[in-house]
Amino acid sequence: MIHFRVSNRRAPRAAPGSVVPLLLLAPLAAGCNLLQPDPVTAGIALPGRLRAAEDTAEPARWPEPDWWRGFGAPELDELMAAAMAANFDLAAAAARVREADALVRVVGGALLPVVDLSAGVTRSQSTASSSGALSRRRVGSASSLELVASYEIDFWGRNRANVESAEQAAFARRFDLGTVRLTTQASVANTYFALLAAQEQVAIQQANLGAATRVLAILRDRLAVGTATGLQVAQQETLVAQQRAQLPAFLLQVEQNRNALGLLTGRVPESIEVRGGVFNRIRVPPVTPGLPSELLIRRPDVLAAEATLASQQANVVAARAALFPTIRLTGSGGFQSVALETLLRPESQIFSIAAGLTAPIFHGGTLRAQVAAERARQEELLALYRSAIVNALVDTENALAALRLTTEQERLQAQAVATAERANAIAEEQLRAGTIDLLTLLVTQQSLFTARNLLAQARLARLQAAVGLFRALGGGWGSVGGIPR
Repeated sequence: MIHFRVSNRRAPRAAPGSVVPLLLLAPLAAGCNLLQPDPVTAGIALPGRLRAAEDTAEPARWPEPDWWRGFGAPELDELMAAAMAANFDLAAAAARVREADALVRVVGGALLPVVDLSAGVTRSQSTASSSGALSRRRVGSASSLELVASYEIDFWGRNRANVESAEQAAFARRFDLGTVRLTTQASVANTYFALLAAQEQVAIQQANLGAATRVLAILRDRLAVGTATGLQVAQQETLVAQQRAQLPAFLLQVEQNRNALGLLTGRVPESIEVRGGVFNRIRVPPVTPGLPSELLIRRPDVLAAEATLASQQANVVAARAALFPTIRLTGSGGFQSVALETLLRPESQIFSIAAGLTAPIFHGGTLRAQVAAERARQEELLALYRSAIVNALVDTENALAALRLTTEQERLQAQAVATAERANAIAEEQLRAGTIDLLTLLVTQQSLFTARNLLAQARLARLQAAVGLFRALGGGWGSVGGIPR
């Protein structure tokens, strides 16, 4: 069972001899219990193990921080490094982290006194006149230098709750950055594999076209000597045209995936060059997931939902504290004189000290409505937190099943290709020997061409399923210090 509770740090006690008598605040102290954050539990019993995980006595083997290197594709390593350095979504997420950190400092300023320095010079002029006398002009000036300080005693912990909320929100932004980073890594890997698969299908289609063209040449030679018919030649020409017509679609996929890599790496598409040619040599690195409870602390999306909920808990505390009185101390001191040269003399000193207590009496129910709104928001985020937990488990179960089944699919499809290649070779030999008709060869060729394309698709599905599993397991995010920096 997952549960947590936001810590509520104790507010500093008022010093003896404070301007506000403690007896005045004693009747209100009973309200402090109302300001404790409500304990929140996820209410979800986690399974003992992942259902789709293979039974093995081996210890858990979570993804490494640079998990993509396990595929053995140096080009992918280069593309990933470029994406981590220049991806636009990552840059925006990192800026949101810095913004959240700055807001923590802004909110934290309420826990400290506010001190302002003011200086001024005033010059005035007046004219006095009396009957039978000439008007006289009076000129006066005054200079002042004053330091003003004010401080709100955080007796109910409202300011501390606001700081706690801002800190948890900053943690959530860091976890969001981890999610964006992991999503970007998976997108780069999937796009790169899709580009390699498209290149492989171009090569397959060219091989298919070559095989069909070779048979067409045989038929044309036979037509010339009268052992083949024009219909047979036309049928094979149709097959050749069909194979040639499929090439542009695969070439388009190559270009589109190359352009997509440009966006993911923060580059213009014209600067992206992918050599490829390693599609059939890429290996799937092994990974062994551990316990579901370990999985959840590796998922940045789950941790972000938890931190967001904790931030909202602190907002509830702050809203409750707004129902109680606020105490503010204000002091000022400085110098004031009518002559600048006497401004700093002891007799020019001025000072004042004040304390004030403001208690809400009637606000039209807005304060209590704010508490209700914050509680409702907390319930919403609790539901989203629970959803994130279940989604993480579902995502991982699907990824494990996908990798297992696509691996089996690729193995079976490879066998089908091997069988189709043997059948096609036999059919071509028999056609040359004149022991089979063209229709039998056409069926055999179509089966081979389809099997080759399906094998490329099955291999791509397996590679992308592996990427999906690494992403579902949190990638290497959880092994680089927890909170991304």
